[in-house]
Amino acid sequence: MPPLRDTGNGPEAEDPEYAGRYRLEGRLGAGGMGVVHLAHSPSGLRLAVKVVHAEYAADPEFRARFRQEVAAARRVSGAFTAPVVDADPDCERPWMATLCIAGPTLAAYIKRNGPLPSDEVRRLAAGLAEALRDIHRAGVVHRDLKPSNVLLSEDGPKVIDFGISRPYDSELRTETGKLVGTPPFMAPEQFQRPREVGPAADVFALASVLVHAATGRGPFASDSPYLVAYQVVHDEPELAGVPEDLVPLLRDCLAKEPELRPTPDVIMSRLPSPSSGGRPAPAWLPEAAPRLPDVPYEPPPRPPRRGLRPPR
Repeated sequence: MPPLRDTGNGPEAEDPEYAGRYRLEGRLGAGGMGVVHLAHSPSGLRLAVKVVHAEYAADPEFRARFRQEVAAARRVSGAFTAPVVDADPDCERPWMATLCIAGPTLAAYIKRNGPLPSDEVRRLAAGLAEALRDIHRAGVVHRDLKPSNVLLSEDGPKVIDFGISRPYDSELRTETGKLVGTPPFMAPEQFQRPREVGPAADVFALASVLVHAATGRGPFASDSPYLVAYQVVHDEPELAGVPEDLVPLLRDCLAKEPELRPTPDVIMSRLPSPSSGGRPAPAWLPEAAPRLPDVPYEPPPRPPRRGLRPPR
């Protein structure tokens, strides 16, 4: 597959014009490891294409991690994730294309609108528990479930970003001394025994995400990641402001020992039903979910006579 072609001008000069055969139409977001672009498939599907920064593309260890992200995302593609459409983890600038899901992240929604109403916290809990059930059934541990990795879509929450996930049978292990994850949403064993992290760590993170959704803060809060780590390992969670009927369940999910936490199936069985009848649209829609503009698909231009060429 042809390499990516850079634009060569403007503030986003390092952004490529193509990922494989997909013409990249604009940035949707950026992180420390790469940039997510809007693109369209030949049939007109809107895609979110994650392209790795050039500096990381040259790192063999990072390439191995990105290959694993692609493999994990493909294994869990389903109702509660963004399905993988295409990927090339071995080209000059590795990339992965998923369906583009319209809606804000939970982190962005809470920052803009404040905590979710109680019924929406319950709805979020049910959706995320189902997502973890499917992710774990596929043999994957996410290991970085947090508000910025949860998209609020029209048909419920979607879990994204499997960048540090691990298949159960993976031989790739966390190096001694390296912490992998986001401290306010990490389980105690991720700090203490990172080589032994399993599905129960995602359950701990789920509870932390739900506390954040209900209160605007996590169960362990500090400006210092070191203090947060200490609190996670040693202190009791702060659950003030969480709906009362969810407190016992979330307290169990936040147990210090992994074997004491309920499974996603048990979580779903213990969740109280929303008070409203039927299944109305989530409170985060339609006003809160920014709709991406409909950009008509246009085929790539004819290849230039010299230099790198877009695919035919």
